[in-house]
Amino acid sequence: MNLYEKPSGVETRWASFENLAARRGEGGQENRGAKGHAFDSLEPGETKTLLDISGSGTLTRIWMTVSDRSPEMLRALRLEMFWDGASTPAVSVPLGDFFGIALGRKTAFECALFSDPEGRSFNAFVPMPFRTAARVTLTNTSEARLPHLFYDIDLLLGVAHTPETLYFHAQFRRESPNVLGEDFLILPQISGSGRFLGCNLGVIADERYEGAWWGEGEVKIWIGDDTHPTLCGTGTEDYIGTGWGQGAYAQRTQGCPIADSTQRQWAFYRYHLDDPIYFDGSCRVAIQTIGGTAKEKVIALQEKNVALIPVSIDTGQPGGFLPLMNLPPPVDLATQPDGWCNFWRQDDWSATAYFYLDAPE
Repeated sequence: MNLYEKPSGVETRWASFENLAARRGEGGQENRGAKGHAFDSLEPGETKTLLDISGSGTLTRIWMTVSDRSPEMLRALRLEMFWDGASTPAVSVPLGDFFGIALGRKTAFECALFSDPEGRSFNAFVPMPFRTAARVTLTNTSEARLPHLFYDIDLLLGVAHTPETLYFHAQFRRESPNVLGEDFLILPQISGSGRFLGCNLGVIADERYEGAWWGEGEVKIWIGDDTHPTLCGTGTEDYIGTGWGQGAYAQRTQGCPIADSTQRQWAFYRYHLDDPIYFDGSCRVAIQTIGGTAKEKVIALQEKNVALIPVSIDTGQPGGFLPLMNLPPPVDLATQPDGWCNFWRQDDWSATAYFYLDAPE
């Protein structure tokens, strides 16, 4: 970051209810300038435009806070962003999930792209360039009134973008439960060239599995028209930089701000800032919905008709990794060696995928 040079022709603007149009010299006009319009309400079904500006520029920061921070409201508020007059949004994500933590839950954390100092606000520092226009909206899809919405969007106008400048996108998906035996798509296949920036994920573990570990699935990324993934990890907690389980932590590009075994909820993230993932043609990102526990516990779950498909057994001995998917189904676990048994399972999965693309929609 260059702190001591000013780009020619670049202007700083803030959009808020005190200056909705983000115009020069037009902030704080209500109530004779004495905090006349710091917040607004949002009625059920109402959409508010938070920014609608023309020209070339970059959003540099978004801050918000709302009076109702329940999971129900945070997932009912839909944040959308449109670039260069596009008719469909490049960003369409529930408010809580967009700002780095899944499940509509709040907790204090900080990483390179998002932060919440005390568990009561939302901050995003992701650069979001546009060439001709930018529009940001928030919609209340719930049946409850939101009494207080505070926000400001900080941006630079007059930025000269290069031909290589990409547009920011974010997409939300949820499966409750996921399809047994299939990957959960973090990012369904998108066409074009760009960069997968990363994701935040949420899991609500199904109580039917009686506390068995849910996070054995590997993250996989397909680039172009490849039949098999080009990039493949080794496990869920491995993807976010930890190992042998997943506790609560928040670091610059990887973290798990929520690790709540009592409510069976985990929210975690990984951002590819220092290890960029570029793609040409197309990109698809998924995670295997695989968990694991001791073989005898898996057998006990099978006897209770809990939905699962055995995947492998690790005996901990030399040459003792058994790939059960290569055996004719159904596999009788009782005839297999004892050890750690991985298995496909069903839980509540959600994801917000962030990426840059060479098209605004």
